[in-house]
Amino acid sequence: MTQKISVVVPAFNEEKNIPLFYARLKNIFANVSKYDVEMIFINDGSRDRTWQEIQKLAHNDAHVRGICFSRNFGHQIALTAGYDIAQGDAIISMDADMQDPPELIMDMLEKWHHGCDIVYARRKNRKDGFLKKLTAKMYYALLNNVSEVDIPRNVGDFRLIDKKVLNELKKCREKYRYLRGMVAWVGFTNCFVDFDRPNRVNGETAYTWKKMIKFAMDGFTGFSMFPLKIASYVGVFVIMTGSMMFLYVSYDFLLNSTPYPLYKWLVILVYIFIGVQFILMWLIGEYIGRIHDQQKERPLYVIREGINYVA
Repeated sequence: MTQKISVVVPAFNEEKNIPLFYARLKNIFANVSKYDVEMIFINDGSRDRTWQEIQKLAHNDAHVRGICFSRNFGHQIALTAGYDIAQGDAIISMDADMQDPPELIMDMLEKWHHGCDIVYARRKNRKDGFLKKLTAKMYYALLNNVSEVDIPRNVGDFRLIDKKVLNELKKCREKYRYLRGMVAWVGFTNCFVDFDRPNRVNGETAYTWKKMIKFAMDGFTGFSMFPLKIASYVGVFVIMTGSMMFLYVSYDFLLNSTPYPLYKWLVILVYIFIGVQFILMWLIGEYIGRIHDQQKERPLYVIREGINYVA
């Protein structure tokens, strides 16, 4: 029996990579008759000819489906749009920059046939700069220590999920999306396919430091209450250090008759409390802002046009 496979590919300024990606994917499935493969490309507000390249492929191949956003909504939202229209028994999400090797798909499908509902492509190494490697390692170590969900390390958004996993994932409609955590949250059996991550073929990464910081915040606030608990840790620390200073001043004043101008210590303590208040106000404001945005109930994305796509 033929099984339907959906390949979801978000794209931002990937006009040179789209035809190369399509050719490699077609070559992989060229002699495999047991799969009916649909390719879903999501143009996430690209400023180049990415959408024209997707349209060109879709006109020549009915298995290619395309969505064009009205503006840039972000990588995770683009993946969500692809998931929303995917019709496959298994859904594979990956980027078009060739850093997610399409040749790995067959290994992922084999694991899926052996009963894995989620198959993660796990990076054995990554050819990023030292700072990016270090910050990524520190971030995922911290996230896993404070998160209520066990999120696999060294995996990105290159993964296969079974249709039943997708059905549960589609019920989650929060605006600030961290799909790596959401996929882990729904549960089900999972396994890994390891690979060496190559460099980009064309273009530059769309993940700037600003976007990575926002992405990291989405992970923390979406899957951990740790930022809110910082308030209690800081409060205990301030009370303890304040008590120790008070005891020291009292001891020195009563036993050694050392004069201490109390206002100096009070100024220091007030200054510390002002800093603590600003930190806590920022953390509380972050959560309140996200609650505010979520309650607006705006759509996650706006589609300007589509090809081989029916809403």
